[in-house]
Amino acid sequence: MTVSDQDLMPALTRLFALLGDTPQMDDFLTRAVRLAADVIAPAAAGGITTRLDHHPVTVAVSDPFAARVDELQYGAGEGPSLEALETGQVLQIDDMAAETRWDRYRPHAIAHGVASSLSLPLIVGERTVAVLNLYARTSAAFAGQARRHGEAFAAQCSAALAVAWRLADQANLQQQLIEAVASRSVIDQALGILMAQQRCSVDEAFDLLRTASQHRHRKLHDVAADIVTKVSGHPVAPGGFWLPRER
Repeated sequence: MTVSDQDLMPALTRLFALLGDTPQMDDFLTRAVRLAADVIAPAAAGGITTRLDHHPVTVAVSDPFAARVDELQYGAGEGPSLEALETGQVLQIDDMAAETRWDRYRPHAIAHGVASSLSLPLIVGERTVAVLNLYARTSAAFAGQARRHGEAFAAQCSAALAVAWRLADQANLQQQLIEAVASRSVIDQALGILMAQQRCSVDEAFDLLRTASQHRHRKLHDVAADIVTKVSGHPVAPGGFWLPRER
């Protein structure tokens, strides 16, 4: 199923509304990237990459597949996500098998099932603060209308981030990003625990975690934190907030 230009408008409205609905950064970024994966192209997986202390990190994903492909680029030190983060340019890859760039990344991406991808810079002012990465298992998934939708979504996401930037000074926002990464780390730990307990794949573990979150009407991070706390015996610190802390 494809998404028409008219169908995209409610998604863009929902994206900006997330700022008010989700005061925690990890929740906002996770819901934003899931929304992108749902509306920009069918069967897409999404992740958001930023740079902390000069190192690329993934702060939110729509599913574990996107996280694994992001990590392939970080390990190789190259890839469309990193190039988009560096240049601020949109990178659309229609056929990864025919691509001639990124020799250290490309074969691993193909082996993991990536056929096409779209890397969309998220720009605040004149600075690229993050990149929205979308991956598909089919070729040319982000051509034509899908790319237009992606660029429209990225522009709206950048506008939402600009609002957050005005609400928090740069140092505080940097700390919030660090805490968002920590929140994703807790989710990864919970996935590992579920994989060991249920003897299942990472995708199946993620589905179990997401189902538990929906049924309990609790945030994904909070359900993951409960699992990690139960196994480790140590409480997990909560994620960061968009709004500046009191001084």
